[in-house]
Amino acid sequence: MSTTTRREPVTTVLTWRVRPGHEREFEEWTHRVTRCARRFPGNEGVSWLRPEDGGHRYHAVLRFSDSHRLTAWLESEERADWHARIEGVASEVSSERQSTSGMETWFSLPGTSVQSPPKWKMALTTFLGAYPFTLLIQWLVTPHTTGWPLPLRAAVFPLVLLPTLTFVVMPLLSRLLRLWLYPPPDR
Repeated sequence: MSTTTRREPVTTVLTWRVRPGHEREFEEWTHRVTRCARRFPGNEGVSWLRPEDGGHRYHAVLRFSDSHRLTAWLESEERADWHARIEGVASEVSSERQSTSGMETWFSLPGTSVQSPPKWKMALTTFLGAYPFTLLIQWLVTPHTTGWPLPLRAAVFPLVLLPTLTFVVMPLLSRLLRLWLYPPPDR
């Protein structure tokens, strides 16, 4: 009997503390290291979250196709070289790895112990993000695909909608609705 190891996508959050006055240098570094990481096998995206209110903690959200490829990046010479370039400017203070299989990464707050929002809030936020683009796709794209075979027509919708939601719409909505999704604790 053969056992196959199931590989699931994995997300890790790295928290960086930047020395005051070096924010611009650090942000330039983030653009360059992100380009390098995106070329690494298994990389499915890197997002940076800037600190609010003049803070000095930045968060990098790395998504990889599986934990083996993430580990390969984290232990790579390329990454070590990039870390050496930022020495004295910033230091990595924590990392948190999480295997994910769904939309919960759209709603997680890196570097915190804050719970994900209730499922009804996630569903409503997702609807608010998906509905306008569903309408646009139905209006602009669907009329031009009526002669296509059904499997091809059906593929157009998720091929356009899912990357748009994942990389543009949901990060924006999560920021815009942050106080509603993650209300501050009662004092």
